[in-house]
Amino acid sequence: MFQHDHVRCHVARICTQFLEGENVPVLPWPAYSPHVSPIEHVWDALDRRVRQCVPFPANIQQLHTGIEEEWDEIPQATINCLSNSMQRRCVALLFFKVSVTNRCICLFPVMSNS
Repeated sequence: MFQHDHVRCHVARICTQFLEGENVPVLPWPAYSPHVSPIEHVWDALDRRVRQCVPFPANIQQLHTGIEEEWDEIPQATINCLSNSMQRRCVALLFFKVSVTNRCICLFPVMSNS
């Protein structure tokens, strides 16, 4: 199962054809929903860790090395927590109407008719 946020490069014909050709199922996912995606939180944690490196990477090679080192230092518990939150995140989407305007996500509670 593959999950992505439907940005243009992910839904390009070549990507879609590749996934279909490899029989990779794609999880339906709302566009522009980084707050819901666990990997976006991992990228954020990695970004914060790299920005705190002392000394700060001075060139591409140092940045590459710093990213690899900091990636390895992200606690497995953090990854597990984010992974385990997927069910809660998906269920939460069922209870909210998502409005996307200019890449801004607004969540509105779904009102029941009963």
